[in-house]
Amino acid sequence: MEMKSDIEIAQAAIPEDIRDIGAKLGLSEDDLELYGKYKAKVDYNLLKRETGKRPRLILTTAINPTPAGEGKTTTTIGVADAMSRLGKNTLVALREPSIGPVFGLKGGAAGGGYAQVLPMEDINLHFTGDIHAITAANNLLAAMLDNHIQQGNELGIDPKSITWRRCMGHERPPAPCRCGWAGTAGGRHAETGRLRHHGGFRGHGRVLYGRRYGGFKGPAGPHHRGLHLRRPSGDGRGPEGNGAMTALLKDALKPNLVQTLEGTPAFVHGGPFANIAHGCNSIIATRMAMHFAGDYVITEAGFGADLGAEKFLDIKCRVAGLKPDAVIIVATIRALKYNGGLPAEDLGKENLKALDAGLPNLIKHIENITRVYRLPAVVAINRFAGDTDAEINLVRSRCREMNVNVALSEVWEKGGEGGVELAQEVMRLCDEGNNYFRFAYEDSMRLKEKIDAIATRIYGAGGVNYTPQAEEALRKYDALGFSRLPVCLAKTQYSLSDDAFKLGRPIGFKITVRDVTISAGAGFIVCLCGAIMKMPGLSKHPAAEQIDVDENGVISGLF
Repeated sequence: MEMKSDIEIAQAAIPEDIRDIGAKLGLSEDDLELYGKYKAKVDYNLLKRETGKRPRLILTTAINPTPAGEGKTTTTIGVADAMSRLGKNTLVALREPSIGPVFGLKGGAAGGGYAQVLPMEDINLHFTGDIHAITAANNLLAAMLDNHIQQGNELGIDPKSITWRRCMGHERPPAPCRCGWAGTAGGRHAETGRLRHHGGFRGHGRVLYGRRYGGFKGPAGPHHRGLHLRRPSGDGRGPEGNGAMTALLKDALKPNLVQTLEGTPAFVHGGPFANIAHGCNSIIATRMAMHFAGDYVITEAGFGADLGAEKFLDIKCRVAGLKPDAVIIVATIRALKYNGGLPAEDLGKENLKALDAGLPNLIKHIENITRVYRLPAVVAINRFAGDTDAEINLVRSRCREMNVNVALSEVWEKGGEGGVELAQEVMRLCDEGNNYFRFAYEDSMRLKEKIDAIATRIYGAGGVNYTPQAEEALRKYDALGFSRLPVCLAKTQYSLSDDAFKLGRPIGFKITVRDVTISAGAGFIVCLCGAIMKMPGLSKHPAAEQIDVDENGVISGLF
């Protein structure tokens, strides 16, 4: 039987009215802000309404991504639908796709096959306008900063120090953007790049955008001649954009309620990627899901467990006070064989030798979850038609040595029905309660100590090298009082190292931190490792070339 494409499956579905989905959470029509029949915003002020619900929180992560695919979002949605089939009151929390990758190579982030969230086209494109609101608010501050300097620069901001970037929608521009005040007579200009927003919807009142003349003289604050913290509105000095930015973001702050193909409620909110940002949906959405789900909340973190899961656990859980009850580690036989050195064209053939060579990548991720973070875990094998029993049994055997069970996931083809085995194992782990969660590093550690902890404990590196630029930045942020912030290491997603070509489980390598920046609004220090780019450009033949709309307004080519 020929399988339909993801978009064909989504377009053939008959979703429930979003008011009925809200009713499953105990929400009335008055609690919803409707965006048509199948989408709604939910006011976060409803968190003040006591529900008495205390669901279990499940994190879905994976091995390092490969061209063979892994399927975290699909698995997250499928296991939630499976739990719903088992009579559990379940809710999904996912991040919003970014338009650039949708039109580039990565594609959308609404799941796949018969484990998707709807309406698929809307979620992958404009959705409810959240990302556009962030872009507008970001550029408003940039414009006000430009104008402040043009109008006399009362604060004495050094134009060469400006770190605030204008925000573009799709990809890295071919050349740096210039601030609008650059062309005035006698003026200076600052070259800026594209800002990758962090999708957290928080902290714009803490934003740092540059420094005054005179250098850094201590902790950041509104009355210091150091790195300048943007002032609250109304003091009459400097860019006063808090209120205006909040007005632009007012609706974007509210999580979006949608549904899976099988009618399981889902919050989709926030859109960062885990090789640059924290890689999770917003804290507000997770809290809303935990507030209204009766039994289980299933969420995910971007890319492999070395990136998304590390940041979910060390950044998001630390800030939000969350503690996951169990972790799903997604892998495919094909991806493990690729990690074992098998060429892409041969991945569909049984090859136990290549599989065995690639399994150390999975084992390292299991060790991180169960031994570093001390959380119970299950390995979900996202099954493909060509996977053999011998290959699956080899994975089961190696995982059993780690005291971790393997469950097959066939949710892409069968929806919730194909995730029942996995759902039952997850529920068993939650019921056993063997959970001794701890972070990979402590707040009290210096920034270098935190970076070293992630590199050595999570990546398996032999140490960390720093460029002079990174050393200077770390000294600056320590001096300014930012050493207690968590760190967000930005590296390639394809390897445990910072070299995309080192597959499997490399050993003896060192991570190179080439630069360090602060995302003060998001609340963490970003370390750029290896050759990672904050925003890559489009490929020679991006996915956008295949997307079209017919005379009836039906979209095609969107996966």
